[in-house]
Amino acid sequence: MHVILIGCGRVGSSLAGELDAAGHHVVIVDEDPKAFRRLPASFRGTTVQGLAFDRSTLLKAGVDHADAFVTVTSGDNSNIVAARIARERFGVRTVVARIYDPDRATIYERHGITTIASARWTTDAILGHLREGVLEHETAIGPGEGDVVVLAHDLPAEGGPWEVERFQRQGKWLLAAVTRVGQTSIPVPRQLLQAGERIHLAVQRSALEEAEAFLSTVSEESQS
Repeated sequence: MHVILIGCGRVGSSLAGELDAAGHHVVIVDEDPKAFRRLPASFRGTTVQGLAFDRSTLLKAGVDHADAFVTVTSGDNSNIVAARIARERFGVRTVVARIYDPDRATIYERHGITTIASARWTTDAILGHLREGVLEHETAIGPGEGDVVVLAHDLPAEGGPWEVERFQRQGKWLLAAVTRVGQTSIPVPRQLLQAGERIHLAVQRSALEEAEAFLSTVSEESQS
């Protein structure tokens, strides 16, 4: 996986080391060349000096063929501008931005940009978002912990198409919405789901494990 990281601070350098050690091709960008001193001695990736949202800098980093783009500078504006360029101009499928303002984070989630607030930011959190087919509990509906859980799941980058009906289980779960390139819509009968789309399932809590196992099976089938 070709991953571009913007910002070589504490989180960026730690994440770069983790991804590099896992065998991914990592390019990390920072305006200050001294920031690259934070990278572990074992880092085998590429460093690029430049502004987070400068087009020539991003092209040098390989944004036109990136699998994932993560921006973790200390400024919300820089992170959002860079993330939107990666998503909207270059079509990077997985884009994650660190956002301090929770109100702004909600807005940009609607553009297909995963945002992680400072209060819940960890290297493990971002690694989870970069994993293929990661499951995310978006919300719960009902009293207490909620009787219905909304699961978000990224369909495999290869395989498909899949019929909407395959993701319906009467009394257990239903396909509530589909997100593609930042646009979310309610599916219609006989609609075909495409590789890379994000689906949102409303799942009865008692069937949660069964639903998660089913989604794992879909991902495994695409790899066979």
